Amino acid sequence: MRNIIEIKNLKKHFKGVKAVDDVSFQVREGELFAFLGLNGAGKSTTINIICSSLKKDSGQVIIDGLNIDEYLDKVKPLIGVVFQQSHLDGRLSAYDNLRYRASLYGIPKKQFEERINYLSEKLKFNDYIRQPLNKLSGGQRRRIDVARALIHEPKILILDEPTTGLDPNTRILMWNLITELRVKNKLTVLLTTHYMEEASDANYVVILNKGNVVANGTPVKLKNQYTNDYIRIYDYDKNIIDEISRQGLQSRVDGKILIVYVKNANEAVDFIVRNKSQLYDFEIIKGKMDNVFLNVTGAMMGEQ
Repeated sequence: MRNIIEIKNLKKHFKGVKAVDDVSFQVREGELFAFLGLNGAGKSTTINIICSSLKKDSGQVIIDGLNIDEYLDKVKPLIGVVFQQSHLDGRLSAYDNLRYRASLYGIPKKQFEERINYLSEKLKFNDYIRQPLNKLSGGQRRRIDVARALIHEPKILILDEPTTGLDPNTRILMWNLITELRVKNKLTVLLTTHYMEEASDANYVVILNKGNVVANGTPVKLKNQYTNDYIRIYDYDKNIIDEISRQGLQSRVDGKILIVYVKNANEAVDFIVRNKSQLYDFEIIKGKMDNVFLNVTGAMMGEQ
């Protein structure tokens, strides 16, 4: 797959604070790309530069082969954004908000009606589409935010912490729609989130700290590099606890469950084969993205 977003040596400083300091990464067409970091790490600054709502100090931003410094007017229609804070007009209805947004892209009324019918069906907002936004719940408004970002069928969807505080039903509807569009239209998704289960589904992850890229790779690669796997043993011979210590492994008992920490799946399999006569019911658990995030950002914080 080709790169649809290329960020090269991006820098943005605010009164001596290096918000983004020589950041480079690429996003491939059609992938889910997760952009993680602590508050103030530089995520939103980078996104605002990509969206052209903030001017960079130096570096290059190339969208679908177009440098935004030269082709900004052509780049803007390629991107849809769901910001942390809603950009909808609370006095207008959901329908009027979306109709106004569509008019900015010159979308004819017939095409708009087809598009809004599709989005309202997928996001389930047809029952309140004529109500003023300020009369809707947070989850309902968020569905309209997502529809607003997708109304012009962009190639790239940027989601800046879109599901924070949302009810599970709205999150499921949103992700089902996005998954469908990624499959059907090769929609590329750039996501910032504090929900590590969402990052676990990404094709690629970049973690920022103090404006710098401090870790990157697929979720599996990051889990292998920054976390340990472990074995949850539900039924076992009690003598296995002494054997674990003799084999130089760490373990703990959580209620009736014995947890054994291993470096990776291969070490877990070796342990199970060696001790299979004393293990009756167990499973191997992969390290989680929560642990990756805490270990990466925690290590950096410890150096401050």
